[in-house]
Amino acid sequence: MSDMAERLALHEFTENAYLNYSMYVIMDRALPFIGDGLKPVQRRIVYAMSELGLNASAKFKKSARTVGDVLGKYHPHGDSACYEAMVLMAQPFSYRYPLVDGQGNWGAPDDPKSFAAMRYTESRLSKYSELLLSELGQGTADWVPNFDGTLQEPKMLPARLPNILLNGTTGIAVGMATDIPPHNLREVAQAAIALIDQPKTTLDQLLDIVQGPDYPTEAEIITSRARDP
Repeated sequence: MSDMAERLALHEFTENAYLNYSMYVIMDRALPFIGDGLKPVQRRIVYAMSELGLNASAKFKKSARTVGDVLGKYHPHGDSACYEAMVLMAQPFSYRYPLVDGQGNWGAPDDPKSFAAMRYTESRLSKYSELLLSELGQGTADWVPNFDGTLQEPKMLPARLPNILLNGTTGIAVGMATDIPPHNLREVAQAAIALIDQPKTTLDQLLDIVQGPDYPTEAEIITSRARDP
């Protein structure tokens, strides 16, 4: 038995263990993937709803059904955390472009946590979610086994526009964090087209197209844009 034991300095073990844990949190839980702008739980919610046929034109279905599918098939974590992630994606005051279309009490701007339990609310995907799902069956995404190896799930969703800029994101991992504000869809699309047509487009030229963050507050800035002297 002693021949199989590995002697390792404590500082080496803790350094490697901490690094492995932090990479797991960064990659698999807390921070979004730049390709589709989604964290794993968000991606799994959207994909599970699409598999249930809950597109924008479908009838609403109890949110508990979606959460059950997400937990049972793709994301074996707490149901309350999964539902709260789903609620955020349905709140028009939290997401600039909500991915979930909710029916029932999904909270209010002055009290976002006042949403009803998942057994009372109903949901389906929003029209915007088609930006993430419309090309999923065209071989544009890599697939990986789910947690028990019985199903396949997309490693990322083939977003047709940079969702990470459109909806923004916040996340706190281990030794790393992100906070990206949301932006206007038309401006980001025009900037993407400009980069495709002219790959050498400068940052200043892009900033002339994307005027600034576009928060889901329905407020407007009426003063002129400040310029450097």
